[in-house]
This record gives sequence, C-alpha cells and structure tokens, in this order.
Amino acid sequence: MRQDNRLSCVLHVLLHMAEAGGPMTSEALARALNTNPVVVRRLMGGLREHGYVHSEKGHGGGGTLSCQLDRVTLRDIYEALDAPRLFAIGNRSEKTECLVEEAVNDAMSGVLADVTAQLLARFGQITLAALHADFHQRLAARHAPATLCK
Repeated sequence: MRQDNRLSCVLHVLLHMAEAGGPMTSEALARALNTNPVVVRRLMGGLREHGYVHSEKGHGGGGTLSCQLDRVTLRDIYEALDAPRLFAIGNRSEKTECLVEEAVNDAMSGVLADVTAQLLARFGQITLAALHADFHQRLAARHAPATLCK
C-alpha cells in the first residue's frame, strides 16, 4: 500500500520557505523535494486557504510564509491537508452480520481511535518553530554553510 507523504512534503516546503527570507517559486521548492512544480502547487492550496502561506504571481513572485512558526503545529498543517488517513489498516467491512467480525471491528476500531488521538495530540505539541530550531542545530553540528537540499 502506498504511503501518503504529503505532510512530510509540506513541512519540508514550509521550512525551506522559512529559510528563504523571501518568495520561493514552485520550481525552487520542487527542486528541494525532487519533484514536479505542479505537485508543489497542489500541496500549497490547503496552506493558502488556511492562511499559512501567501502566493504572488509574476516576476519576483512565489510563495512566502504568512504565519508565525511558533504558533503553527504539525496538527494544524495535518488538518490543512484535509486530515489524510493516518493508518493503512482498518476493518474489512463496517457493516456486518457476523458476530466474529463485530468483535474484531470493535477491538480494532477502539485501538485505532486511541492511537489516532495520541498521535494527533503529539502533533499538536510540535511547532514549526521546533522543527526550524532542530534544522539549525543540525546545521551547526555539521559546521557547514547554510545549504539546504541539493
């Protein structure tokens, strides 16, 4: 089953934008993600709607952050992406007349609900500022110039 990596991609893009200090084109962001600019533009849609980024068209245009990194959490970004499914596992069938399947469904649904709540709570504790600070700590530890992705 294919993984949904949109959250990871969007967080990556947001941190590049935070480092840029000015507008970044979808082409530049696509190079950082090693993907197509169309993919970046699609990812940015939900972020624009929620006010996390702003885009300007034309020469010198591009995307810029329009939020404070310390006020936006991973959960906020997850929700801006329309809350993609977190787990690939699930119940075989939601409607059943089989008592065995009902027991299995109840057990699995309860566990998945608990784990989902814990994961979303943890996402709510991690800000973009924390990710940004982690990047800078890693950069300082390498004693390297501020090069991001190739």
